[in-house]
Amino acid sequence: MRKLMTLGVLFMVMSLSAQDKNAKGSLDVDGVCGMCKARIEKAAIKITGVKSVKWSIDTHELNVIYDPRKTSLDSVAKYVSLAGHDTKKYTAPDQAYNAVNPCCKYRDQEVVKAHQ
Repeated sequence: MRKLMTLGVLFMVMSLSAQDKNAKGSLDVDGVCGMCKARIEKAAIKITGVKSVKWSIDTHELNVIYDPRKTSLDSVAKYVSLAGHDTKKYTAPDQAYNAVNPCCKYRDQEVVKAHQ
């Protein structure tokens, strides 16, 4: 019985410490459509330590759950910009931005209006 209680306490401690490994954060990421959403989320989820991502077309907010021991929101912002999408801190390189589909050119006001 004592072993069972010890195992139970140990399991509870491990569960609580596992929950502390995850941090939540959000970033503003420019984009206009479903293809942008897929590209942004794909770039972010590939990063080691990122557990979950969700980008909103309406708010342009990327919500991230990640392990801060393995990555940071800054790293996520950098990788998303390298996929062709501007963040507040990083502007996508011209080569990456030019590679996105023409309907995803969020810097072009005509494209933005077409998606509203």
